Amino acid sequence: MEKIIGRIEEQKLLLSLKDSTKAEFVALYGRRRVGKTFLINQLFGDNLVFKMTGVFNGTLKEQLMAFTDSMEDFGYAMDEKPKDWMTAFKLLKNALKARVESGAPCTIFLDELPAMDAQKSGIAKAVGYFWNQWASLYSNITLIVCGSATSWMITNIVDSKGGLHDRITQEIHIRPFCLKETEEYFTENHFQWNRDIILQAYMAFGGIPYYLSLLSPKESFAQNIDRLFFGPEEKMRREFKRLFATLYKSPDGYIEIVKKLNESKQGATRKELAEKLNVSNNGFLGKKLDDLVHCDLLRKIPIREKKIKKNDYVYQLADFFCIFWLTFIQKAELETNYWQHHINTPEINTWMGLSFERICMAHVPQIKKALRIDGISTINYAWRSKTSTPGAQIDLVIERADKIVNLCEIKYSQTPYSIDKDEYQKLLNRREAFSKETGLRHTPWITLIASEGLAQGMYSSIAQGVVTKDELFEM
Repeated sequence: MEKIIGRIEEQKLLLSLKDSTKAEFVALYGRRRVGKTFLINQLFGDNLVFKMTGVFNGTLKEQLMAFTDSMEDFGYAMDEKPKDWMTAFKLLKNALKARVESGAPCTIFLDELPAMDAQKSGIAKAVGYFWNQWASLYSNITLIVCGSATSWMITNIVDSKGGLHDRITQEIHIRPFCLKETEEYFTENHFQWNRDIILQAYMAFGGIPYYLSLLSPKESFAQNIDRLFFGPEEKMRREFKRLFATLYKSPDGYIEIVKKLNESKQGATRKELAEKLNVSNNGFLGKKLDDLVHCDLLRKIPIREKKIKKNDYVYQLADFFCIFWLTFIQKAELETNYWQHHINTPEINTWMGLSFERICMAHVPQIKKALRIDGISTINYAWRSKTSTPGAQIDLVIERADKIVNLCEIKYSQTPYSIDKDEYQKLLNRREAFSKETGLRHTPWITLIASEGLAQGMYSSIAQGVVTKDELFEM
């Protein structure tokens, strides 16, 4: 069996199902290419009595044909060809009945369930009926439904108001690898890359296992980028549109949101996004934003003024591949081997700085551990000054129960970061503005998150905590 990288808690939970004394109904979801199918195949391959994968953009007829093919692959005879999902699951029940009643472990895996809902076919209702009327009666059955279209999974399965209401016994969100898991992946696959290069790979691909699998240890990072994006093969050039097409049936509106957020380094509130998109700030926009958050493409961060605002957030583009694609892919039409020709240019260095900020936002638990505050209750949020000129913003504020608040300043550089007089004054002004405008009675500490650490100098003492890139690689 191929080694599973990371997913420690997810593995524990899934493996515990094998010893369960009751029927289990598992909803598994996460971004496209994140490794959901691989995880289930590795852990439950020996117990699978049926598996079907939905056909992306397939018609109902094509979905049912795929169901029939899967039945035949597992050796089940069929007296008829199903014309709807209710009939299909009746045939599946009849095929499995003898095996289930023997008491042997039986795992049923419906992969990419949202894709099966072609032409509003009623797949969720059929699965609900199958579970409620039969499968749930047998303690040796584990039914696993899986989907990349996370918003569909949550609406129709996890938070179903119909036959599946409150029927899910386990809900598992598979997220991208963290830096530590990504490093483990590269080590397992014989890459001779140091953490600087792994960090750059994470900036371009995030912790998406499939994307990482396309990289070759026989090439440098720059050569890999040019092969996948800027060379004749360009395998990843088409991935952006495929990603959104698999997540949403009408992807254009979602793509426009992502593009607008990519133009905003600090992110934007829902009101600001509505203005940028020239659309109404209503529930329709809010649903799209929630859908993008559920799929791990966006991150929503609470905002503090005098109080933390309960119904308003800053939305940031969080998917590293999307940031990379939107920043650079148009260059593919202009120059072959673009990356190797532009290493250390301002454009690439600016992208690295922004991506490092996003990496830090995705590794707050590691930051807290490095600061030795992982055992303290905290609230994380963003802050924007309403009075200072020029405007001030802190992307990551960690407010602690011990009455300290960490104002995190994030810097990416190739050498230890040096604070000069001007930077020192900016940090002082920002700290003062934060305390004055929020009225928070916590003691504000400037915390520097710097890829290569802090150079000691006349002004370095303003940083009352320093976190380096190596500490982001911890679990």
